[in-house]
Amino acid sequence: MNSFFYMKLRTLDDLTNVAEKRVLVRVDYNVPVVKNKVRSTDDARLRASLPTLKYLIEHKAQVILVSHLGRPTGSDRKNSLKPVADRLSKLLRRQVVFVRAALDDGKKVEHALDKLQVGQVALLENIRFHSGEEKNDKFLARRLSGLADVFVNDAFATAHRRHASNVGVASLLPSYAGRLMESEIHNLDRLLRKPIKPFIVLMGGAKISGKLPTLQSLLKVADEICVGGGLANSFFRAHGFNTGKSVVSRDDVIKARKLMRHKKIILPQDVVAATSMTAKAGARICQPTEVSDNEYILDIGPRTILDYATRIKRAQTIAWNGPMGLFEIKKFSHGTIALGRIIAARSSGRAFGLVGGGETILALEQTKMAGCVDHVSTGGGAMLEYLTGKTLPGIKPLLK
Repeated sequence: MNSFFYMKLRTLDDLTNVAEKRVLVRVDYNVPVVKNKVRSTDDARLRASLPTLKYLIEHKAQVILVSHLGRPTGSDRKNSLKPVADRLSKLLRRQVVFVRAALDDGKKVEHALDKLQVGQVALLENIRFHSGEEKNDKFLARRLSGLADVFVNDAFATAHRRHASNVGVASLLPSYAGRLMESEIHNLDRLLRKPIKPFIVLMGGAKISGKLPTLQSLLKVADEICVGGGLANSFFRAHGFNTGKSVVSRDDVIKARKLMRHKKIILPQDVVAATSMTAKAGARICQPTEVSDNEYILDIGPRTILDYATRIKRAQTIAWNGPMGLFEIKKFSHGTIALGRIIAARSSGRAFGLVGGGETILALEQTKMAGCVDHVSTGGGAMLEYLTGKTLPGIKPLLK
């Protein structure tokens, strides 16, 4: 564990004498809530926070959790964290106190927390019910910091955001990284700091715009970047190929042209094209130069799957972000699922494999092999920004 940031990070190992102290923990419990419940299939982010919570419980702290859920505009019952508190209680095998009162009513919040015992856990209501959260409002940050003695940030997925509950609070309290944050940084640094070669990146998703800085950074350390999904369409258009009805912005084409000269970027040899984005659509396999005006490009073809699989099998370090096509429809999922299985099979021993991004994780779970991957990142946007080499605003206050 000799990464640049990892050595400088203040972690729970630096946090001593927390017995009987209030510890405010920023977690990311932005998970699906179905019929007022969090299903066991959707609680990965809750389970990812357990090592930090168990450490603080064992060390007799009073734990106060803060998270967001969805993008509410003001108080909204549909985005209440009460179902999350219920599911977390089952995972911890102890009652999690849910504080429904708004932070605006400080007396009610304090009254609820006054009852908190050593080793107990409380969860505050959705922090995004407060408009000041995303504005990094100083008043809201002071309200939060006034509830605790120490701050622990374990929400890597929000580390690229400058919000009151991560950056604002960290400027007011002694601040440390939780176990999940620590693990994310350590594993992502393995990609940026002398990765074991060959280092192969599989990059898909919709647009090049949000991934250009990451691509530019990874081109410096990766041996090859295999491209698929909507990302590949931008390169096809940059080469002058017809992409049919697949939407590609002019800005994305301009960005793709800047990267075309790099021999490290590998494009699909064939694609799956169809006249509609439905399961009933008639699909055909063709070369990227043969797509018709009335067709969408919805997956990579078999020759490309074989080509990318051969490259991945040679790799010692693998990173995957973004599906290869419209994987939600089985007919167009073959490229994504096949390569996901190969990445999982290659990980855990023969190579170091890292997967990140919401859609990518959903696709990985469809392979039934997610447990084989060395590290599954909880942050999509945060992961991409971290891989540009930037110090994220939520991480900067945690550095020694």
